[in-house]
Amino acid sequence: MKKMEMSEKATVGENDRKRETICIFGTGDFGRSLGMRLLQSGHPVIFGSRNPQNSTLLPSGAQVLTHADALKECKIIFLAVHRENYDFLLALSNLLDGKVLVDVSNNLRINQYPESNAQYLSQLLPKAIVVKGFNTVSAWALQSGSLDANSQVFVCGDDDKSKQRVIDVARSLGLTPLDRGSLQAAKEIENYPLQLFPMWRLPLAIAFGLTVFFFVYCVVIDVIHPYVTKNRDVSYKLAISVPNRIFPNVSLILLSLVYLPGVIAAFIQLHRGTKYKRFPNWLDRWMLCRKQLGLVALAYAFLHVLYTFIIPTRISVRWRWIHSMIEESKMNKTMELSKVLSWRVDVYFALGMLGFGLYILLGITSFPSVSNAVNWREFRFVQSKLGHVTLLLCTAHAALFGWDRFLQSKWYRWGLPQAYMLAIVIPCVVLVLKLIQITPCVDRMIIRIRQGWERIPKTKQALV
Repeated sequence: MKKMEMSEKATVGENDRKRETICIFGTGDFGRSLGMRLLQSGHPVIFGSRNPQNSTLLPSGAQVLTHADALKECKIIFLAVHRENYDFLLALSNLLDGKVLVDVSNNLRINQYPESNAQYLSQLLPKAIVVKGFNTVSAWALQSGSLDANSQVFVCGDDDKSKQRVIDVARSLGLTPLDRGSLQAAKEIENYPLQLFPMWRLPLAIAFGLTVFFFVYCVVIDVIHPYVTKNRDVSYKLAISVPNRIFPNVSLILLSLVYLPGVIAAFIQLHRGTKYKRFPNWLDRWMLCRKQLGLVALAYAFLHVLYTFIIPTRISVRWRWIHSMIEESKMNKTMELSKVLSWRVDVYFALGMLGFGLYILLGITSFPSVSNAVNWREFRFVQSKLGHVTLLLCTAHAALFGWDRFLQSKWYRWGLPQAYMLAIVIPCVVLVLKLIQITPCVDRMIIRIRQGWERIPKTKQALV
């Protein structure tokens, strides 16, 4: 009986804590949206205002009091005002003694001030317990619900109990709180909403650079060269043919760049004989954006597939087919079926379809909703093992496209190799290096190093 009573009291206490009265300073879009969401989840809400009588558009069910009166009723205060307006809190410092003050502010630009807004607030009001949180959630996300927008909430603070109370409030709203540690992390949390695709910049820059390079390269050898040497105008290729050469080449290079840093990292660890040394900063940054590189590569692969589907419907292709049939009729000859060519084309398409299917699988498993449903070994098998198989299939697909063209001088226009020859260089390097790594002797050494083994330097061996 005593245990049941204790559990009931604990449950009641937990419910009371979740439904405790919340005070909000600030009646802007965010303050109103937060108040509405709190009321919907069962929290009594009190808005603190300089002019309670003139406050309008607030959610029904919420009280509106002066700042001082509101503080007397609440222990958790959400401060939804800009840093420039913090001064009014100085007159309320005594009433804020021991109260949890949640700073939800953001700045206009990254690193706008020497210290974070939360740290500045903590210095301004030393008696209050400042917690940073809710600044990564927009007013729209609060209004529309967690299903229609990002529901992750970063929280940091120096007092663990106060931080936990804010986390409990976030959970009661259906949000997903993430504890980021002490108030020192507030500056990083404040900068986070101001970053524009931070992990996508390098992949998009690489993709853009490769796209421009291959566009110029293909225009030179496929459009300008025929015009200069044979006076043939094939500028119509700029719409379909040239892009359909760019997309697969860029996609293949980007896919190889997903796995190249891992290969480089393994050889660095082999050279150092330890895993307890940091990789170079450029390699760290490269490895952090591998997921984004892969998704951009998948997007280019999708475009290649779509452009390939429309090839039979193009006027130039249909004209070429009809023209070849007319020429055969005039010569009264029928071209015999080449079994080698048939095998080559069929295997070429088979490898392309298999590679694209695995490509899609890699893309699907990179989404958090899917990756969270598999364990680490399953995720590693798909992203690493099947990833290298995908790279192998796509590289073979590109090699079969070219077949023996690299041996024929007519395909080197102005001495320049075909675009696909350039595209398969990095993938082939990655595959060769990976083949070296999976040999038993090298693979065993890499596993030992990653399990914590360290090679003793020769200088230390001499001392021993």
